[in-house]
Amino acid sequence: MGIGDSFDETVQYYDSWMKTALPDYDALFNTAKDLIPFAKEDEITVLDLGAGTGSFSWHVLNQYPRARFTLVDLAEKLLETGKQRFAKSESQFTFIAADYRDLTAFGHYDLIISSLSIHHLSDDEKRDLFVQVFQHLNPSGVFLNIDQVKGPSPAIQDLYWSHWLETVRSRGAQEDQVQSSIHRRRTFDRDASMTDQLKWLADAGFQDVDCVYKNYFVGVFYAAKE
Repeated sequence: MGIGDSFDETVQYYDSWMKTALPDYDALFNTAKDLIPFAKEDEITVLDLGAGTGSFSWHVLNQYPRARFTLVDLAEKLLETGKQRFAKSESQFTFIAADYRDLTAFGHYDLIISSLSIHHLSDDEKRDLFVQVFQHLNPSGVFLNIDQVKGPSPAIQDLYWSHWLETVRSRGAQEDQVQSSIHRRRTFDRDASMTDQLKWLADAGFQDVDCVYKNYFVGVFYAAKE
């Protein structure tokens, strides 16, 4: 089973699971949203990589109601849920079921975003994608990535893992969903360290890069083109 099919199986509970599974869902997305440098009335163009049901785009739309979005994901059922979410603003949205590792066919954007997706790529694929993201941003563009972070040592990685298990179970997560998530993480996750990701962003050409917020194994990465 491929990664798209695996996440399609979660379509009935994906959004609620993300709020349970992330260390602090609201803080992550509010921090990312606050980093967007454009005026609220601007008609910015946004590319959402690994968009899933469009949760990150939803946060951006609430702050930038005139923005235009392109959502890309391999999981077609998740994208279909995204279409329903944005039905009232459908003229502002384009949905593409595709592998975003190749952005050749895509245009240029003011903002490129991603949440909990790029960690599925190998390190080489991450580096290549960051270069492509840089190339597909407009001169004043910004890349925001909410993503998993590998612990700098095995002990810290174990701390991240045990804290996550304790947290999701204390929040009343169903055990079958916990086990499904563990299976996906062990099968598909290829986390990279915070320092490596920041270096790869700088190597791609971004002028200002930082992990602005981090809560255990999830961080908000900011990269400005100029």
